[in-house]
Amino acid sequence: MSATIEFYLAQAEKCTDEAAASSLVQVRERNLRAAAAWQGMADKLIHTENLRAEKERLIAAAKG
Repeated sequence: MSATIEFYLAQAEKCTDEAAASSLVQVRERNLRAAAAWQGMADKLIHTENLRAEKERLIAAAKG
């Protein structure tokens, strides 16, 4: 897992925690939207890295 994925996940967790701690509806909703966006970025990057690793495995298998 790259540092970027870890950063995205940490930001998502931070926003989720801040949403849970907020008594203001608008602030809670804003933080939940931000958490979803950070999580989405992490998910896309994880998916991309998995595809890249699979492609590298296929290339190595074809050579070997």
